[in-house]
Amino acid sequence: MKIARTQLTVLCENSVDGPFGLIGEHGWSLLAEIRGRKILFDTGQGLGIMNNSMRLGKDLSNIDMLVLSHGHYDHTSGIPEVAGLNNGLEVMCHGDVFLPRYWVKDGNERFIGMVHRREYLESLGCRFCLYSEFTEILPGVFITGEVPRITDFESMDPHMEIESGGKRIQDPLRDDLSLILDTPRGLLVVLGCAHAGLINILLHVRRNLPGKKIDTVIGGTHLGFAKDTQFERTVKELQAFEIKRLGASHCTGLANSARLASILGDRFFHASVGIAVKA
Repeated sequence: MKIARTQLTVLCENSVDGPFGLIGEHGWSLLAEIRGRKILFDTGQGLGIMNNSMRLGKDLSNIDMLVLSHGHYDHTSGIPEVAGLNNGLEVMCHGDVFLPRYWVKDGNERFIGMVHRREYLESLGCRFCLYSEFTEILPGVFITGEVPRITDFESMDPHMEIESGGKRIQDPLRDDLSLILDTPRGLLVVLGCAHAGLINILLHVRRNLPGKKIDTVIGGTHLGFAKDTQFERTVKELQAFEIKRLGASHCTGLANSARLASILGDRFFHASVGIAVKA
């Protein structure tokens, strides 16, 4: 079923579009309004989501569900604020979102996982629904579940680790998932950080929704951490999808956002706080 009357509004992102008292933060959150239904995708660090939603006239007290792209602090720390506005908040995510996670580099480390325990969030009324497969969560609305890593150029971040069997290993980030809306314009793909690899994600979407064109992609691409060879190969593969709009944000990084803008021209926009996308 194709969705009509769809609007996406960016609530949390590193940068701000518009002098309206909006707050930027290193994080990501987006509100999808679909035929009178509301899906919140991520919650940022919790610093700006309440202020920004109020400033943008977006009521978060009656959302239908919260979808978490993965279990990092900059996508999940605003959950208590949202849960406080919604009695029995339904949270859709992968079971690995609760894993302890760390960033380790040059002898330094910091915790980057969810800052709130599952038990605490459940005490606030959150009801976690765990998914690992490609799933239709509403008519015409899908989540990717686990994305197979099949490309040979989209490598996992070696600085991200989890605890397993009493030792640290590289985090496979199996919980990285995206949201897909089937609109009259075509498929609209909402990314979190694209830890699974932007092209891996798009290939996964195409396999599960064959014959449907991807019109718009919005969200973090994780290309801010990519070497030139990966960036160039990603752009080459991306062009083959003939996407009409790419709204890069968050972990894309300023330098590679500028490179994407120069390559894609009018098809590119930066998805800052306050940006609204209609489909």
